[in-house]
Amino acid sequence: MTDYQNIFTRIQVRGPAYAGVEPTHTAWQRQPALGFSYWLGKIGDAQLGPIYLGWTGVISLMFGFVAFEIIGLNMLASVNWSPMQFVRQLPWLALEPPSAKWGLALPPMAQGGWWILAGFCLTVSILLWWAKVYARARALGMGTHVAWAFAAAIWLYLVLGFIRPLIMGSWSEAVPFGIFPHLDWVAAFSIRYGNLFYNPFHCLSIAFLYGSVLLFAMHAATILAVSRYGGEREIEQIVDRGTATERAALFWRWTMGFNATMESIHRWAWWFAVLCPLTGGMGILLTGTVVDNWYLWAVAHGVAPAYPLNSIVDPATVGVLK
Repeated sequence: MTDYQNIFTRIQVRGPAYAGVEPTHTAWQRQPALGFSYWLGKIGDAQLGPIYLGWTGVISLMFGFVAFEIIGLNMLASVNWSPMQFVRQLPWLALEPPSAKWGLALPPMAQGGWWILAGFCLTVSILLWWAKVYARARALGMGTHVAWAFAAAIWLYLVLGFIRPLIMGSWSEAVPFGIFPHLDWVAAFSIRYGNLFYNPFHCLSIAFLYGSVLLFAMHAATILAVSRYGGEREIEQIVDRGTATERAALFWRWTMGFNATMESIHRWAWWFAVLCPLTGGMGILLTGTVVDNWYLWAVAHGVAPAYPLNSIVDPATVGVLK
């Protein structure tokens, strides 16, 4: 019996390359390229391919490439087309949305038009890839859980870059493309609307984020801990509880008083992970459209204490905290 004692390595089981189940109801064929990667085998299955793109996949990649090029070339232009400065300053470079004066109008390319075009192409790319994920799951007779989990992330993306700016009446409310500029936008957004930490949907989003991290870590650790008893064969363990399941369940009952099952833990983790962007998107959508200051909202609803009164009156509080 193989004894799994080292948590840093894994056994790589490699057999003949497997092309998979034959696709049905499709005019496209899978690309036959098959190979193996030792280093990919360290973190997943070592087999590469076959790949199925279909028309949704091909068009998605085309639009994604155009968006990537627009963003990259605009960033390169911002450093006077210097490759060295582009690499050096890349984390700080950005493609900014149009300024507030344009509202929802189409501005000149140099004043935000490139941002709109890049956002359009990226959105089309993402939505087509979602369609590909959904269609491939149906073609294989699988559930569509992956597609709907992907849709939860797309919801947050659309709220940030399209739905909320549309409601607010200005593309300037959207998030810039860039690493640190995006983080700066988040910080400024929170300050502008009275500290996003008082937003209850933001609180829920963080709770689901930390909760999903904890659930995935607990589940992964449990399966690794009983892998010497075949615990990674979870489907078999669901329908025919073996010693791996019994030991894992007994461990959690001993330590926590309660245990999930080999099946229910995946539902717990799926819902926690999906609810993170769903509630996060709701919180962003309500900010500036329904609630202008989350701190004052929290004070008015007994969530946060008010600051001690002094001789200086905050104009934003006049008529709110009476």
